[in-house]
Parts: sequence; structure tokens; C-alpha cells
Amino acid sequence: MAAPVAATPELRRRADLDVLTWPVFDGLDIDVLVTTRAGGVSSGPYASLNLGLHVGDDAERVLENRRRAAAALGADLGDMVFCNQAHGREVHVVSAADRGRGSLSLGDAIAQTDALVTAEPGIALVVMVADCVPIVLYDPVAHVLACVHAGWRGTVARVGEAAVAAMRELGSSPENVIAGIGPAISPDRYQVGADVVEAAGQSLGSCAATVIRPDGTGKWLFDLWAANRAVLRDAGLANEHISVAAMATGTVGPNQFFSDREVRPCGRFAAIARLRPREGRR
Repeated sequence: MAAPVAATPELRRRADLDVLTWPVFDGLDIDVLVTTRAGGVSSGPYASLNLGLHVGDDAERVLENRRRAAAALGADLGDMVFCNQAHGREVHVVSAADRGRGSLSLGDAIAQTDALVTAEPGIALVVMVADCVPIVLYDPVAHVLACVHAGWRGTVARVGEAAVAAMRELGSSPENVIAGIGPAISPDRYQVGADVVEAAGQSLGSCAATVIRPDGTGKWLFDLWAANRAVLRDAGLANEHISVAAMATGTVGPNQFFSDREVRPCGRFAAIARLRPREGRR
């Protein structure tokens, strides 16, 4: 497969929402976006497009926000699949039977999962974040999709690698996979302690020294974008197939994305993606 032309991720208008997209996915058989915090009905620390039912916001407002996010993708709320994220490397292969899970309540969301993988068109996979890294993976040859949630624990657990392995079980080849890495906490403000440094060293090996640096205060700064790129490259992805939306969460940027480290409680934004049907396929 020819390498996609690199282009800067950008904000676009979809169904009255400003959403982030990766141009590397343009022209391919998927719909994909990352929501911002604007365009919803929530208020206070959740203003305004909070998609999380688990953070203390009014449930009816969250459901309306989710309807708006689904519409931006061209989908319905009942097409979406949510998981109760656990900061690990568990992967769930989503089938037609999962359609709508977690969309209306926490109770039926897919449990203890940080990566959703599917070969089923029409189902909108959702991962929610507010500093952690959202990742979308797509194999345009095998027509297999994944959405991944990677905080520091998921990153050092190599959840991106686990998602690529699950995609392989559905017929994907890592060399064909295109990755979009989304907005996350800035490497210049993600301060971590010695426990994270140790875990990263054990997981990332010599690469750890390139993604974690001392900040002069006895703490370290962790670049989650670079670390997840390294994990995906180790999983077999070509570097030129990985596009990073280096847009920071919180007020360090234009305050377009919720930041849990900056304000608690706060809302959640999301990466949402679905496969389009292909003629002759499911």
C-alpha cells in the first residue's frame, strides 16, 4: 500500500459541531472525528459537549451531547458503542450484537476495556478522554478499525500494540494500518513521578529515554504522543502512516479539549469512528 500523504490534522464543521479530523483518513471507507468541548448543552465544568456519563454531569444533557456527536459522524446514538475504560490493555472485538452498548447508560457499556476493534460496518466505536491519548487505527485493505484509549498506564501496557494484534486476528496487516493519534496533555506539562519512569523503562526499553525527561524539580515530563508512536512502530506500523494531532488539552492550548489534570470534575471528549459498508462485504 502506498504511504498516505502527511497532512496536519485540522478542525472541520460537521452537523453544527467543530470536530478534529486527520486528513490521512480522507477518501477512505471510514467516518472519523474527535469532538471538542464546544457545541453541547452541559454547563459549569462540563461546558459544553461533555460525553461522559461517569463524571457527575446531568445524564439527559450528556445524552443530548452524545446525539449531537453521533450526528456529526452521520450516525444515530444507538449506533455507538462505549466501554468502561480501565487504563489497561484489554481489547474487545465489537460485533453487531454490541451495537448501542453503553450509549444510554454505564450499566451495559463494555466492561474493563481500553480498545475497541471491529470489522462490522456502521457501528461507531467511541473512546473518551480528557488528557489521555485517543488513537484511531484503520487498515484500508482488510477494512478493520480500532479506537484506543491510552493514558500513561495504557501506554506502558502497550494497549496500542494489543489493538493491532486484535486487528491481525480479523485479517489486518500492520504494514497497512494507518493511525491517527489525537489531542492529549502537552509533553511540557505532563509531570510524572519515579513510578511512571520505572514502568516506562520496563515497557519501552531504550526508547523511554527519548520520551521522558527530567524537569529539574525531581519529577519528569512524559511525552505520551511520542511514546504511543513508538509502541505502534514496534507493533509493525510504518512511521509515515502515523499522524499526530499535537493539540494540547486544557488552557495550555486554546482550551478546545477537556483536561482532567487542570479541572476536576470536568467533561470528556471522544474519538469516534465507524466503517462504511463496502460492496460485496458486510
